[in-house]
Amino acid sequence: MRIIGLDVGSKTIGVAVSDAFGWTAQGLTTLKWSERDITSADIDLKKIITEHEIGKAVIGLPKNMNGTIGERGEASKTYATHIEKIHQIPTVLWDERLTTVAAERVLLEADISRKKRKQVIDKMAAVMILQGYLDQTN
Repeated sequence: MRIIGLDVGSKTIGVAVSDAFGWTAQGLTTLKWSERDITSADIDLKKIITEHEIGKAVIGLPKNMNGTIGERGEASKTYATHIEKIHQIPTVLWDERLTTVAAERVLLEADISRKKRKQVIDKMAAVMILQGYLDQTN
């Protein structure tokens, strides 16, 4: 069973998928969506779930540094419930504190231009969320 990792923002969703053994995460794409219309990424996500035979979703849960859950965290929880209902797969919320910062650092160290970083940062954050989950469960 493959697992999908999602970094859910207000305008984009970074997407990563695991290998068939659940050992490694690979960045797949960044979906454009509108948080105001929770269904706006459903068609694209359904294609990915079907094509990659996804059996579970790991969704980044952005907590505040003190461990509390703010507005972005609540939005991720709402989206996780939506994924379970619409796509009929279980979800896991994964603490994603600092994943975007870490992804930015990796891209800076790789000397990726600002324009290219903007295009791949969400996908890279999704990889880090999913890989963190895979490392903890294997």
